Amino acid sequence: LGINTSGPACDVAVCEAGQILAERNEGMVRGQDARLAALVEEVVTEAGYSLADLQRIGIVTGPGSFTGVRVGVAFAKGLALALDIPCIGVTSLEASLPDGQQGSAIVLLPAKRRPPDISYWGQRFRTGKATGAPEELGLDDLAAELSAHPHFVFGTGLEALSAVVPGLKTHEAAPSAARVAHLAATAADAAASANPVYVRAPDAALPGGRKP
Repeated sequence: LGINTSGPACDVAVCEAGQILAERNEGMVRGQDARLAALVEEVVTEAGYSLADLQRIGIVTGPGSFTGVRVGVAFAKGLALALDIPCIGVTSLEASLPDGQQGSAIVLLPAKRRPPDISYWGQRFRTGKATGAPEELGLDDLAAELSAHPHFVFGTGLEALSAVVPGLKTHEAAPSAARVAHLAATAADAAASANPVYVRAPDAALPGGRKP
């Protein structure tokens, strides 16, 4: 079972032996906590199984929506505990990288989107394996790095980056529950951490303007 609630959607998929048996992506800005459990049951049933048949759960741990990540991770870990099966964390950048990618690659998803404070969540890979943790990367730093050290660039919302790096070739890619399910099924480490990956502190403030 793969689950992705790191963006504005409830995204769920079930795979077996490398084949996606059922998947559903329902767009929603809020309400994932109310919809996720029923959606998981629907997709598992559509795949021809019951929850008790699941062997692994993969969950996108972020970075992404703070609330969405918390909802998804809490649900996935709770379900895995109840079923006594592994819950495997996959970052939103790992869940965006296409299968079989070769060479040096970087995956970028929008973080800050308002000029001039544009930044991306980024993670670097070598032949499909992460070489570092997710981080927040500013537009200028990214432009300098990619100009000096070319990579395959995957992600979404890359127009601002393309505008400052002449000739940059990018490949559209986004996290999906189907990719998460595949990664969870093939993970060598079934105990991979399923804790939220926030990269930076939340923007929310407590009453009186105090930071959490």
